[in-house]
Amino acid sequence: MHILQKIAPFFLDPPANLTGWCNKRTRRRKKPPMKSSSITQQYAHEFQQNQQAWDQLAQVNVKTAFYDVAGFKEGKTSLQEPELAMLPDVKGKDLLHLQCHFGLDTLSWARMGARATGVDFSPAAIDLARSLADELSIPASFICSNIYELPETLEGSFDIVFVSYGALCWLPDLKIWGSLVRRMLRPGGQLVVVEFHPVSQMIDEKTGDRFAYPYFYDESPLLFESEGSYADPTAPIKRVMNEWCHPVSEIITALLTAGLSLDEINEYPYSPYGCWPMLEETTKGRWEVKEQHGRIPLLLSLRATAPSL
Repeated sequence: MHILQKIAPFFLDPPANLTGWCNKRTRRRKKPPMKSSSITQQYAHEFQQNQQAWDQLAQVNVKTAFYDVAGFKEGKTSLQEPELAMLPDVKGKDLLHLQCHFGLDTLSWARMGARATGVDFSPAAIDLARSLADELSIPASFICSNIYELPETLEGSFDIVFVSYGALCWLPDLKIWGSLVRRMLRPGGQLVVVEFHPVSQMIDEKTGDRFAYPYFYDESPLLFESEGSYADPTAPIKRVMNEWCHPVSEIITALLTAGLSLDEINEYPYSPYGCWPMLEETTKGRWEVKEQHGRIPLLLSLRATAPSL
């Protein structure tokens, strides 16, 4: 049966107890676009919950086979094929990695010769990133900051801004994000995004046979109460997290509105990570939705460029 046939009954009668669905959401009155200083105030509670959750996740994830820190210490890169194809040569470039978690990708870019700076709002994650950089003598810098506050915490500009894998869903306003990216880029600098496709975020992650979450943006986040980690579902942690949905059109419009030019956009029917039960490994390092191989977009990559002087 085609997946759209499978999900049609779901839309007609969504389950009342679906985690993250409307009964888990808090609606707010629509407000005008916010500046970066006020967006952190408007969503202070949500950011605090997310930060506390990512503090827990950092302590768990660094020990998991999913992240394979032992392999990284032996020289293995954490970077995947899509981002390496987008950025084959970063030697001598100033690279800013937004929402870097505990820094493996930032450190991998530094190993390739980039002057890399990682930013994350989790103090626990940044402490781990700095510890790894010191232990391995990798020249990378790490800053603990909400990215909406970067204008107050980070000086300078960069040749490359890099964003990847489960980053945009934690941001309530992409227009402000786009303007911040533009501000951080030098003339002619490039933004590279490799992200889970918005369609993939709609799918019931356990069964893979129905759409369980919305596609379009709402300023009211989806609220999830979860146990464990995507890297270790058995981890003894409980967390509350807030996520925002962003369709492809919103991502692109945020960048165009900020004055960037879109150079390329790619979609992939696979994920390099088997981080949801709905996926199965079809070839080494490529995970697809069970019984839907090649049919559903799971990954999106794009490159955008700041105007030259």
